[in-house]
Amino acid sequence: MKYLPFLLLFLPLCLAAKPKEKKFLEIKNRQIEVVQDLTRGGAIAYISKRGAYRNLVNIRDEGRYIQQSYYAGNTVDRRAEGQSPFWSPWAWNPIQVGDAARNRAQILEARQTRRTTYVKCVPMLWDMDNRPAEAEMEQWTTLQGNTLHVRCRLTCHRTDTVYGDASENSQEIPAVYPISALNHLYYYQGDAPFTGGRADSVEVEELRFTEPKHFWGHYPSVPEKWMAFVDDEGWGMGVYSPSATAFLAGRYLPNRDGEALSDPTSYIAPLRQQRMTRNSVVEYEYYIILGTVQEIQAEVYRLRQCTIDNRQ
Repeated sequence: MKYLPFLLLFLPLCLAAKPKEKKFLEIKNRQIEVVQDLTRGGAIAYISKRGAYRNLVNIRDEGRYIQQSYYAGNTVDRRAEGQSPFWSPWAWNPIQVGDAARNRAQILEARQTRRTTYVKCVPMLWDMDNRPAEAEMEQWTTLQGNTLHVRCRLTCHRTDTVYGDASENSQEIPAVYPISALNHLYYYQGDAPFTGGRADSVEVEELRFTEPKHFWGHYPSVPEKWMAFVDDEGWGMGVYSPSATAFLAGRYLPNRDGEALSDPTSYIAPLRQQRMTRNSVVEYEYYIILGTVQEIQAEVYRLRQCTIDNRQ
């Protein structure tokens, strides 16, 4: 009992101590496991087939992951204000994970149930050094079998004028970085979508920063709104974005055996042209599907039919 006064003295400090902040949200079912990184805006940092323990998402730097990324206004030289010389000039570009200098987004809210998560964050301007965007990003993520359903929202409240008037830009809906070991690119290339036609492979374009003509491949016609990168065994990750009007896809560096922390990476971005003002609210949804090319295509068909049925 002689220590009781001493313990009582420090009891208020113990009670006032801040609880340990949660760094990840994890959801899983019998088929897949998903982890969102709360130290990086709640972006999707890990997707694996259940029990395989192999991350299919490249997380080498803050520009990768599976995340929200938007563009507005003109490209501007802001090097005098701390803009990265490598990324100058650049448009207004809030991204979910963090900036090129590796400063990370701030989480405002995060919660989850057994199969669903919700996150809200203040994104960072990609090209600037530690400059939060005047906006909030929200994301609702749900597991459905071999499929991850994600809804996204960007709410802008910008006061800047440096980027000029609103202009129409291609929006990544979303930006997806599969590991480079998923190196074969497939999509349906015919003229009769959603009729059971076979998806075929296409030569993968390689991004080279030192050679501007070597950029991600641009695919203006992707009739079924999905693309997939699969490995040599024909299994991998598909991205279905129902409101997309075109796609970017490719590979950075020629190594085709890269994993989650490797410099080489694959890339898919469904695109949608959209004019963003300083007070825009942008919303979209997409699906990440694991499986063979045939399984991914079949799931896209099922999801599309569910949407049609729900509208009737």
